[in-house]
Amino acid sequence: MATLYTQAESNSRKTWLLVTGFLILIIFVGWLFSYYFQNQGILIFAVIFSILTSFFSYWYSDKVILALTKAKPIEKKDNPELYRIVENLCITAGLPLPKIYILEETQPNAFATGRNKNHAVIAVTRGLLEKLERPELEGVIAHELSHIGNKDMLLQTIIVILAGIVAMLSNFFLRISYFGSGRRRDSGSSILIIGGIIAAILAPIAATLIRLAISRKREFLADASGSLLTRYPEGLARALEKISNDPHPLRVANDSTNHLYIASPLRGEEKTSWFHKLFMTHPPVKERIKALREMQI
Repeated sequence: MATLYTQAESNSRKTWLLVTGFLILIIFVGWLFSYYFQNQGILIFAVIFSILTSFFSYWYSDKVILALTKAKPIEKKDNPELYRIVENLCITAGLPLPKIYILEETQPNAFATGRNKNHAVIAVTRGLLEKLERPELEGVIAHELSHIGNKDMLLQTIIVILAGIVAMLSNFFLRISYFGSGRRRDSGSSILIIGGIIAAILAPIAATLIRLAISRKREFLADASGSLLTRYPEGLARALEKISNDPHPLRVANDSTNHLYIASPLRGEEKTSWFHKLFMTHPPVKERIKALREMQI
């Protein structure tokens, strides 16, 4: 039990350290660009616009995602066993029952979406129901409920806002610099604009890396939290093995929804080079399985 709590708390601390780093990056980029143009309005406009557009996406994201994945809602009479599993785990987790959707896909996989615990959705593929044993299915459902309980959807929205601000500021700076609409360029300002251009190019890359790192940390945290619900980490470990080894493609999968699933639905992504790992939306499955099998509950 102690090991499980320690791992979960460690991942949570690392997540918020990354968020803090993200905020520092935003402040630095905003200060640099505002200083160069002598206009604080640039930063204010970028922040307000990014917040408005991101929260609009957050409010309607579940409907968009369900439409993109072609998921269909089911009732208890359609699959009583699945409903019982979700209901029992919700009672254990202290969460309201989410809506349940099915994707008519052969690949075993699942995801959770929704703006909060009272407006949450869990979607599973037909392949998941057909290919996993009950303890494995419970592990997957517990993982997705943990995303809901850990407020990962809200955290992802915050990260999208921050990344949007960085991208907008960088794009604005590069456009203004290209057309020469900045201050008079003496030797001092030339150095500043070179530094600004470098920052404008690197900042969105850094923002993307931080966003992906946070996404990977939350997957480890959901693994740990889900195992606490079922008290059987081996069930989720076996489920991840089956999901990652299944050769069938997920026809509705794409880069924009890839990060939602319990394991990447895009085949051929499980590479181990450190550079490739930087741009992965999920931790390598082997690392997740190893962490699960080292847990002591």
